[in-house]
Amino acid sequence: MPQTIELDIGRVIAGHGRHYIVETPEGREVQCSTRGKKSDCVVGDRVRWQVTDSRGHEGVIEAIEPRRNLFYRQDEWKTKSFAANLDRLLVMVAAEPVFSESQLTRALIAAAHAGIPAHILLNKTDLGEAAAAARARLAPYAAMGHPIVEVALKARPDEARARLAALSSGATLVLGPSGTGKSTLVNLLVPDAAAQVGEISTALNSGRHTTTHTRWYWLDKAHEAALIDSPGFQEFGLRQVPAADLAALMPDFARHLGGCRFANCTHDHEPGCTVLAALDRGEITATRHRIYLDLRDELTRTRW
Repeated sequence: MPQTIELDIGRVIAGHGRHYIVETPEGREVQCSTRGKKSDCVVGDRVRWQVTDSRGHEGVIEAIEPRRNLFYRQDEWKTKSFAANLDRLLVMVAAEPVFSESQLTRALIAAAHAGIPAHILLNKTDLGEAAAAARARLAPYAAMGHPIVEVALKARPDEARARLAALSSGATLVLGPSGTGKSTLVNLLVPDAAAQVGEISTALNSGRHTTTHTRWYWLDKAHEAALIDSPGFQEFGLRQVPAADLAALMPDFARHLGGCRFANCTHDHEPGCTVLAALDRGEITATRHRIYLDLRDELTRTRW
């Protein structure tokens, strides 16, 4: 009878290429690689691994445990996985620079598609008129039911820390474009974040490149709450979302579905469309409808 190899279990907390840091239930960090040239592991994955050196400092990942969810973005050229087994997504925007509603909508749709609750974090609320303008642009999202947390991470750090108490349980992925204050957020909640980044970079032999990859930070000694920092993005593809499901993943559209005259209504030009009627009544903003049409065009466009 062949000998059965007992595999250990752990959680992926960082990665670069095919090399990962796996944390054991006891809190020990092990450098692991994957077999083959391609890896599907992401930060947050629970994995089965086995030791490959006598000291137990290195190993190989043999299997990924079933995931509760997986958050990723996909464009015409590649898929970018962010993290798995999340309890919430925190999408960061700021009063300055002016945020893109298209990017915000894409992130919220990706979260809805993955079944992950999403919150919006508005930073730099100390900037007067810019903050007021940002609040006005976010008002429709609040009306849709998206929780919005307002902070001034640099100007009022103690207040910000208190308002982020909702992150005191579970795993939270922080997502947002560069310039919104993600690094400030991480450093506020994880005082030794810079040291951890350095340690992970050394372990993975990836130098500065690790700063562009997703990383897991524990927020408490009991390891009940975690913050997952992700790279800033300028583009956010949704190729994983079927075009036919798009409207149902947008709360302001979803509440008006089901009454259109045509079953295959695209909510673009058709007579008897309840979504277009809601647009005319001001229950869906012109900006949101334009974003929907752009996304639908993107998702139905022929890919060569």
